[in-house]
Amino acid sequence: MKATGIVRRIDDLGRIVVPKEIRRTLRIREGDPLEIFTDREGEIILKKYSPIGELSQFAGEYAESLSQTTGYLVVITDCDHVVAVSGAGRRDFESKPISKQLEDAISSRKSFLATKEDAGFIKITLDDSGEFASQAVSTIICEGDAIGAVILCSRDAKGKLTEAEGKLAAAAAGFLGRQMEQ
Repeated sequence: MKATGIVRRIDDLGRIVVPKEIRRTLRIREGDPLEIFTDREGEIILKKYSPIGELSQFAGEYAESLSQTTGYLVVITDCDHVVAVSGAGRRDFESKPISKQLEDAISSRKSFLATKEDAGFIKITLDDSGEFASQAVSTIICEGDAIGAVILCSRDAKGKLTEAEGKLAAAAAGFLGRQMEQ
């Protein structure tokens, strides 16, 4: 654990304020759910709750199957990080924070196809090198909330992703959203 040097008191209602600098660094916004853990040494650990994180193993298997079937890189994210990834180049994406562009696309519930030349082409992670030529992005919706995205990426500059790949991403996003509702 990393010490911050910040000390806060609990108020008479049992509340404690998480400093703005820490919320900004960890991308915690008002209304975000936090999971509370305790350990044997008496420490309390707050972790940003990711509903799709509960399905990370299932999402990984789904991504693996979709990648093997299509030959594309398949990335599944929650609203903050990559949850599962499969295909060539997966090490560049595993567990990394998503880009602001993708975060905005998820919050606005966008689903789209784009090539590198398009204005709508987005970076997936903060340090995405942009080596992919086209992408199909579909937002995962669970109980009316946008909770993540399914992204298919192709390196082939000549063969851009078609509407069929867009529908595959949408089907995967719909399936994962329904799995979360159960």
